[in-house]
Amino acid sequence: MLFIHGAMGDYRSWAPQWEAFTAKFDCIVYSRRYSFPNPNILKTRDHNALVDAEDVEQLMDALGVQKAVLVGSSYGGFTALAAALRMPERVQAVVSVEAPMMRYALSSDSGREIARAFLDRSARPAREAFEQGDDEQGLRILTGGIVGKAPKDVPDEVMERRMQNLQAARSLALSDDEFPLLAPDALAALKMPVLLMSGAETAPVHAAIFAEVNKAMPQARVRLVEGSGHSVSQQNPKVFNQVVEQFLLDHGL
Repeated sequence: MLFIHGAMGDYRSWAPQWEAFTAKFDCIVYSRRYSFPNPNILKTRDHNALVDAEDVEQLMDALGVQKAVLVGSSYGGFTALAAALRMPERVQAVVSVEAPMMRYALSSDSGREIARAFLDRSARPAREAFEQGDDEQGLRILTGGIVGKAPKDVPDEVMERRMQNLQAARSLALSDDEFPLLAPDALAALKMPVLLMSGAETAPVHAAIFAEVNKAMPQARVRLVEGSGHSVSQQNPKVFNQVVEQFLLDHGL
């Protein structure tokens, strides 16, 4: 099992899963290209889930992993689906939690207004703050938008971890294509088992995206988790772990 964290997380994001899954599976956690503790310097504006998916493939190559179950949260869920499209013969199953594939909401009548509101109130102001060198404010705006809070209401302890992953946030906020399209027909054609998960108390933008991605992937198993917002694996790890383990067992993995 290869665990892929979200936009402003790192390998530590999967601590609530480690003991539960390492007891039964060979598990790998890693930090994405610009996340703690990686020292990589951001030099381009083309980073997105497609690049992350290429990184996943190269990581598997480097570790000698021929096949894996990919478990991703938020942008990690986006990356997991992109990697499944990139190398379907090497991905045994996908667990994707609220992949922020914004173009799905933007292309639907019901989600378009919600998605545009998120971009206008969060993504674009965060980008402007990063452009002006106000990194902390950019992180606050982006974090608030993702979890559905005002920037001033983001707890200091959350901001401390976010600041450790500043480069990761900047890599996406400043990207020329933060939300590349994974074609609906390609996602619908994936043959491996797919589990799509969402928190019942998530922010409206994630709920809108999730609804449209579900429509695009009628073959996927869908699970809404009570008592959780966007970060299901951290906010309700007991249920998350149970659901994922049962999903894998049901498919003989």
